Parts: sequence; C-alpha cells; structure tokens
Amino acid sequence: MWGGLDPASGRIIDVHHPQHGLSVTGQLLAMPAGRGSSSSSSVLAEALRLGSGPRALLLTAPDGILLVGALIAQMLYDVSCPVLLLRAAEHRRLRSGERARVDLRHRIHVRPLT
Repeated sequence: MWGGLDPASGRIIDVHHPQHGLSVTGQLLAMPAGRGSSSSSSVLAEALRLGSGPRALLLTAPDGILLVGALIAQMLYDVSCPVLLLRAAEHRRLRSGERARVDLRHRIHVRPLT
C-alpha cells in the first residue's frame, strides 16, 4: 500500500512510523509535514472517501500533495478534511493521544482539552 496508510482501515502501515498500527480515522492528525510521494494525495482522498481518514491535518510546513488530496476529496466526494498550518510552538503543545479542539469560527485555535 502506498502512502504509509491503509486507506480502507485508516491504520498507519509504515513499519518505521512511531505510531505504526494506530488509526487516524476521525482524529486530528498532527505532524510537521507529509512524507512520501505524490501518491499520498490519492491515499488521503481514498481514506476520506471510505470514511477512514482523519478529521483534520495539522501541519507545521505547507504540503501541496496532502492539500491536493483533501481538495479532491471535497470536490469529488463532498468530504471535508481541513488542512491547517500551525506555528511550531502550537504543534509542540500537542501530545499523541491527547484530546484537542480546532475552532475555525473566528480564528484558528488549536489547544489541548483539559
């Protein structure tokens, strides 16, 4: 499977990834940037089409390939997956497995829930 993610299950299948085996389904997926080839856009779009994709992507560096995947899913399948850029300090505040909220109403706020 290309992209390090099984789009059918939403599980991370890249054996070198620290969260190998975990699911991104319905999660806020925070990572510095995408890793991989241009096929990552089709893997993301397919996962979103199947309902196994993340709720949103939180990146610290722009990633046109992932953005294309999210846009294609929106255009073809009417499935939304916001792609947000975080400041490095905001990204560092997030911890794996921690609950967080993204508020898009007035300005972007990403904060851990306490």
